[in-house]
Amino acid sequence: MNEVQEIPARATIGAGEGVAECWMDLDGARMRYLRAGSGPALILLHGLLGYSFSWRYVMQALASYATVYAPDLLGAGFSDRPRGIDHSMRGTARRVLRFIENLGLTSFDLLGTSRGGAVAMAAAAECLGSERSGAQNAGPRLRRLVLVCPVNPYSRHGRWIAPFFGTRLGAALFRAGMGITRMQFMFPYWHGRLYADKSRIPPGTLEGYKAPLAIPGLFEHALSIVRTWTADLEELEALLPTLSAIPMLLMWGSKDPAVYFSSMQPLARNFANVQSVVFPGIGHLPYEECPEEFNQALIQFLTC
Repeated sequence: MNEVQEIPARATIGAGEGVAECWMDLDGARMRYLRAGSGPALILLHGLLGYSFSWRYVMQALASYATVYAPDLLGAGFSDRPRGIDHSMRGTARRVLRFIENLGLTSFDLLGTSRGGAVAMAAAAECLGSERSGAQNAGPRLRRLVLVCPVNPYSRHGRWIAPFFGTRLGAALFRAGMGITRMQFMFPYWHGRLYADKSRIPPGTLEGYKAPLAIPGLFEHALSIVRTWTADLEELEALLPTLSAIPMLLMWGSKDPAVYFSSMQPLARNFANVQSVVFPGIGHLPYEECPEEFNQALIQFLTC
């Protein structure tokens, strides 16, 4: 295990008591992650332009049932933003698995939201591929997979918006319109659109999400992700049948404006051992918009 530092969690991230801020050397860069609780390992993967702050309510609620790890993936949050690394879905998934191996885990549950959900599925496919090949030192075993409003091939909305910003024109418009000052100004609007009911945005949420925006390299990180978006969706669609046997929980807000709720059923058909939880009237961030209901459903799945 290559953990190089551990200090109490920063007040600015809103993580709460019992959560430790840790750092790991990974691929020549420093990755930040939060850790809480004890018991079976649960890894939480954030979405695009999110970071471990997304899980501030989940970590405290799950700490009695699991050892919860929430990384800031390289390029995001307070982790390093190294240039030139592979931010494709598969490249990110392989880094997640190296992170898990460095933690010294033998088995784990994996939860991913939004783009982190696509990464979680790719990581699951990598795990299963190693097991099926009979390779020695196959690595930690994946027990269960939880997907929260995951990016997937069946949501029309994501098939053109993200890829557009991966083009030269889209990237130029993104850079022109989303400088640091403008991003700080516009962020409340864009973030608020992810909620079905803006009155449910928890206090301190905007400040928490805006905290890493001024660190250089965040926008380049986001652009590198959307450049491979179309290829990633095609690859994801091809690997979905290999995940059929994994115990799976799908969690979705019925009014998700980012990854359409209508894509839940086509996605679920790929899995033989799947449970579904729908949060009526909730948007893209159920772990923030209805955290008590979200945590209750998650705990029930992980402890049954």
